[in-house]
Amino acid sequence: MQVLFSSRDREANEYRDLAVCRVRFVMRRLNWPVPRATVQLSDVNGPRGGLDKRCQIHLRTDGRGIVVVTATARDWRTALDAALARATRLLLRLWRRDRGPREPGRRVVAFDR
Repeated sequence: MQVLFSSRDREANEYRDLAVCRVRFVMRRLNWPVPRATVQLSDVNGPRGGLDKRCQIHLRTDGRGIVVVTATARDWRTALDAALARATRLLLRLWRRDRGPREPGRRVVAFDR
């Protein structure tokens, strides 16, 4: 998987290696439908503080086109982790949807005590 990183903020550039490692780690089992990921970190309102660190992840998938996920938090690590969690949930949902319905002969049986 190719991971690209971009940011205009000096503090966010310190997270380059961490962001690339986290994306590769989280997407390690989902990298077959996702050949390229782009991580973009930005500070929404500058040095004023608050809930303003944004992580935007663009995932280029083989079958679904481009998936874009955004998360905002107080720091970049939290925003990165939240965006990766959303991206994995979305990719799994899309993958399950593509697999279609279950086989007609299979049933789920629950036993009560």
